[in-house]
Formats: sequence, structure tokens, C-alpha cells
Amino acid sequence: MKTFDHLNVIGLREWVNLPELGIVGLRAKIDTGASTSSLHASDIQPFERDGERWVRFTAYIGTQVQRRHRCEARLVALKTIKSSNGQAQSRYVIRTSLMLGDLQWPVEFTLASRKTMRYRMLLGSKALVDGQLVVNPALTYVQDKPVLPDPTGDQ
Repeated sequence: MKTFDHLNVIGLREWVNLPELGIVGLRAKIDTGASTSSLHASDIQPFERDGERWVRFTAYIGTQVQRRHRCEARLVALKTIKSSNGQAQSRYVIRTSLMLGDLQWPVEFTLASRKTMRYRMLLGSKALVDGQLVVNPALTYVQDKPVLPDPTGDQ
């Protein structure tokens, strides 16, 4: 039997932060069947800034009490995604930094309405490969909630 001791183990659900977007304490569902990660967003508005394409959107934090958070990110692409029900739709793609446990790396997210879904974020296989993660589906919340660095330098 081969082991993967150089990879970090995560569970089927984990707490994440998106520090560049100002999002802290978001529950993510790990979805190895999805290639690209997805973030629940509404009020999506593309715009231009300094000759680059950007997108402004509302993200949602929390499951019991929904908190809206207005975000802006550089637009990476417009992708056609086939959803789990077989329907194709065009989605905006952004790249932003993701924190999971004590790791942080850039991840691409499609922006989509996930209001009927239990989790506001899906973490897909590309993010798992880039983060060098393996999933134990029998576990949940293996990693500690990520903590943002203290801007004052105090611990």
C-alpha cells in the first residue's frame, strides 16, 4: 500500500478564509468530482479598472445568519460550466488567495448562485492538487480554522 505522507489531509468539509476578499470563516465542501472551485455570489457586475477586466459581486458568509459581503476581484476568464444537473452556463472566473489551516495559495473560483446549496463554497480538484491535499471523506473539519495574520505583528 502506498502512503502519501508528504501531503496534507483534509476532511469532506473544512473552514477556509479568502483574505484578499475579506472573507473569514467560510465553510467549504470538498468536491473531488468538480474540477474548478465555486463560490456563491450574486449581483455580479463586470467592470474595467486600469484597462483590466474586473468583477464586483456580493458573497455570502454564514449558514444560519447570512451576512452579505461586497467584493471586487480581477476577472480571469468567462467559462462555460456544466452543472451537476447537466445544464451548461457561463460563469465568471476569479483567482484569489485561499487559506485552509496554515496553508495559503491562489485558487480559481467560478462565481455562481449556490443559494439552494448547503455550502457557499465548493473546493474542486484543481485547488486540491495545487494545495497538495488529500481528502479523507470519513472526516470533517480536520484542519484548524485559519487565522489571519495580526497586522500589528503581535501574536
